[in-house]
Order: sequence, then C-alpha cells, then structure tokens
Amino acid sequence: MMKKLILICLPVLVSCKFTPYNGSDVYNEKANLPVDEALHFKNSLEWWYFTGHLNGVDSGDEYGIEYVIFHFNPRNKSDYLMTNFAITDPESGRFIYDYKIQKSDTLLKPELPLRLVVEDMHRSHRLEGKMGEYHIKANMKKEPVEVELKTKPLKPVLLHNGTGYETYGKYTKAGYYSYPRLKAEGHLNIKGENIKVAGELWYDRQWNCVGVWQKEVAWDWISVQLDEPQSELMLYRLHHFGDDRVLFGGSYYDKDGKVFTLREGDIVLEELEYWKSGRSGAVYPVRWSVKVPGRDLDLIIEARIPDQELGVGFTAFYKLYYWEGMCSVTGALKGKPVTGKSYVELTNRDAFNKK
Repeated sequence: MMKKLILICLPVLVSCKFTPYNGSDVYNEKANLPVDEALHFKNSLEWWYFTGHLNGVDSGDEYGIEYVIFHFNPRNKSDYLMTNFAITDPESGRFIYDYKIQKSDTLLKPELPLRLVVEDMHRSHRLEGKMGEYHIKANMKKEPVEVELKTKPLKPVLLHNGTGYETYGKYTKAGYYSYPRLKAEGHLNIKGENIKVAGELWYDRQWNCVGVWQKEVAWDWISVQLDEPQSELMLYRLHHFGDDRVLFGGSYYDKDGKVFTLREGDIVLEELEYWKSGRSGAVYPVRWSVKVPGRDLDLIIEARIPDQELGVGFTAFYKLYYWEGMCSVTGALKGKPVTGKSYVELTNRDAFNKK
C-alpha cells in the first residue's frame, strides 16, 4: 500500500536511490509470519498502522482514531521512529493530531513481541504485542488527549495478494498484511473526560516500502468494515505522475474468511464531493462511490467531517499536508442494504490537483 511513502521519505531519504521492482527475486514471495511482524533491520521504510472507530461505553459517543509507528533507516546507519496520532470527534466537529520523529540512540533489534517506543518530555507513544494482540498508548503534546487500548483479532490475518506481498505494477513490491477487524477496549481522555471506549480497529503491517520516488505519486487508500455481514474491503488507487499511469488494487475479505484479490478493472471509484483546505489549498474528495461488480458490492463512503487534514512540519520552511479521516458507509451487497465504517487516506493531493 505504501500509503505514507511521501510523508516519511522527504526529510531523510532525499539522498537515497530507489530501485524499481523488475520482477526479479529481490524480495521474498510470501510473508513469513510472525517473523515479518518484527522490525526489519536496515529497512528504508516500514510501518505498524491502526485506524478505526471507537464508542463511549456509557455515552455512545463516536470517535475515530489513527495511530501509526514508522521505522526507517535510510542510510543503513541510524534507526528512526516516527509516530502519528489523530482523533476525530464528529459530535464537536474537531480533528486533533500530533506527531513525533525520533532518532534511536542505538540500532533497533527485530524482536517479538513488539516494543516500539517514542518518548520525550511531552509524549509517551508505545506499541507492544504481536499478531493481533496489541497494547497501544499515546498522548498529545498540545492537547489534553490520551488513548490506551488493548486489541484482539476477530478474524484471521489477511494476506494481501494471497501471499502477503503486494505488487504495484512495474514500480515496486512490498510486504503487506492486515488484521482488518480488531476488537479494541480501553479509555480515551478527551474534552476533560476519561471515557471508557470500545470498538473495532483496522491494522496494516507493511515493509520494503521503496521503489517509487516520493514526488511522483499520489495515493488514495480506503478501508471498509461492513457491519452485517462482517466483511472487509481494502482498495488503493495510485497515480504515477512520471508516466501518468493510474493503478488500482485491493482485497475483499468475506464473512466466511475467503479472500478475493482485486485487480485492474475490478474496482470502480468515483469522487462525488470535495472539500478545499484553507491551510494548504489542496482539494480533497470527501464523498465517494465505490463499486466492486464482481462481488456485487455498491457503496457510498462519506467523511464524518470534511476537515481531517494533517500538516506535518519537517523544517521551518516546509510542511507536508495530507488527509486521513473517519468515514461512514452505506450501500448494498448482493442487492441487500448494508452499513459500515471506513477510513480513507489521500496523499500528495496538491500535486494531483495540478495535473
């Protein structure tokens, strides 16, 4: 999926050379679990990524959450970790986020269970566990917001492309698997309250994420968790500016645990409504029509609030903007009404809008 390639690579990988995937055996052909859950030594970019929907156990209030830890070692000398933590509060119309980049004092080891930590005077961001059972903890520097969650898998691991390695056209190949439905329980401190929460998260694990030059690609990624039947959809659209090619791909995971790999022509994606950021000037879609004719799936995905744009400042002179947000789902599966939840990510939309 490589959905955060642009975000991470800019400040630390500008001097690195990316080698396009050419079909050779440069990469493994199948994910090796649980080994590939652990950190990959001398990896230029990899991540452990959570998005999802939480509810107040007593109040029923809804919240969206994004929490991710990135690892990169661009010159095979020093390890860096970066965290992103965001909360969407649709009732108040607020979107709050924080991030931190930290250089490790020593080279990190590929150990399981995971114990990835980013801390400073103002933050403590942690991820512990393995293979669906995780302990997440994070807080924000400038806002009195904190979350702590424990998860358990409600469905087995999903190996994208049937192998846990996704091929992105001629450009690259990367390890990619998901736990698309994790039961999550814990608490959220927000609005001066300590709220007991429960819900479901989507977890993505990806590594070997090199091969596409960061300024030449715009990336859309969508995850869907249908309520009933409990099936899941992941799809991506990659627009490569170098040759102006658009790639589609994804996975459909049905209620019985069967995986259908989606290729070119299997996905029909249409943008229906837009929102323009007053900060970056970028124009983002905030309502979509998604159709997967081969699965008889026809959905409308809509942002819970339009403004879910993040701005990540790498220097005093440069800030990178992207959109990632909590969305709702309505539509039909095999002619029967369905509802669900979604998260959508849109990167490099300012460049995309100029095309």
